[in-house]
Amino acid sequence: MSTENLPQSPEQPPRKPRVAVVFGGRSSEHGISVVTAGAVLKAIDRTKYDVLPIGITQDGRWALTADEPERMSITARRTPNVEELAESNEGGVVLPVDPANREVVYSEPGSVPKALGEVDVVFPVLHGPYGEDGTLQGLLELSGVPYVGAGVLASAVGQDKEYMKRVFTSFGLKVGPYVVIRPREWERDESAARKKIVDLAGEHGWPLFVKPARAGSSIGITKVDDPAGLDEAIAEARRHDPKILVEAALRGREIECGVLEFEDGPRASVPSEIPPPDTHAYYDFEAKYIDSTPGIVPAPLTDEQTAEVQRLAVEAFEAASCEGLVRADFFLTEDGEFVINEINTMPGMTPISMYPQMWRASGISYPELVDRLVQAALRRPTGLR
Repeated sequence: MSTENLPQSPEQPPRKPRVAVVFGGRSSEHGISVVTAGAVLKAIDRTKYDVLPIGITQDGRWALTADEPERMSITARRTPNVEELAESNEGGVVLPVDPANREVVYSEPGSVPKALGEVDVVFPVLHGPYGEDGTLQGLLELSGVPYVGAGVLASAVGQDKEYMKRVFTSFGLKVGPYVVIRPREWERDESAARKKIVDLAGEHGWPLFVKPARAGSSIGITKVDDPAGLDEAIAEARRHDPKILVEAALRGREIECGVLEFEDGPRASVPSEIPPPDTHAYYDFEAKYIDSTPGIVPAPLTDEQTAEVQRLAVEAFEAASCEGLVRADFFLTEDGEFVINEINTMPGMTPISMYPQMWRASGISYPELVDRLVQAALRRPTGLR
């Protein structure tokens, strides 16, 4: 569906496409989602689109929020939240579940529901479970509303690091050594589950990285240098996800590459490099968002290495059946091989995030990037495709 194909009334002038920017959510990445939404709301072309900001609170309520992107930034080392932006503590926004009706309704207890008008496309800038993992995408498919980014399957694969790695391996992409501990394994026999992790270290050495299997923004990740730190790291990861992933450390450079869907298919940006942060053990949440550790854009690679990582990023995009956008993260090992670490189907798009920085260096400004994502969603039908 393109902008030109929007239904028009013969008595009324053509209307602008209506974009609902949905943000916040129930995951531990709630605050970064709000920051991303602020950047999108600030950048989107208001002469071209009508915009409806919808925030999802941390307890799951869909709230009508103020369209005030200046309030949606990190201040005093603290991320914002939807509760602070909601126009009411009780009102709720309801999306249609009838594909023939795209009208959004807002209601408060004791009041007559108010129609907010039709939505032509949703820009879901949610990170983590209950938004980036295919759950919201499934709701939008049922509603028949086009949306920015990956579909149900690709979103689920992109969120679950275990199955992401399995998909990549099946397509011939190289991944690093890892083990997965599922909830039932841990509950049935903690010592056997712990032995799996120690055996990984015995084969590949310390340190290990213990992660929630279905989280992002480096939340819940611990670098473990020896067996003494293992139990605390497992507890921290399981605080965010009962299923955990443990990876052997890869020696090499961290290289990222953006993928964006154009009219003729996906293309890769210039890559970036994440240098080891001076004040952090690795590129963790605080290094990314609070202390704003700068990346190097473009990455200092040879022409051959740049072409190779761009090719692999597009291959990863296609392998997971992605749409719209992806940030693909790699290690360039000491022997010159690119190993894919993960993809992010809705990467952080804050002003300091690497995805928009890479595209800016590739000649696409942030407002143009947002416009291309919305236009790609409008071209794409919902349902099987």
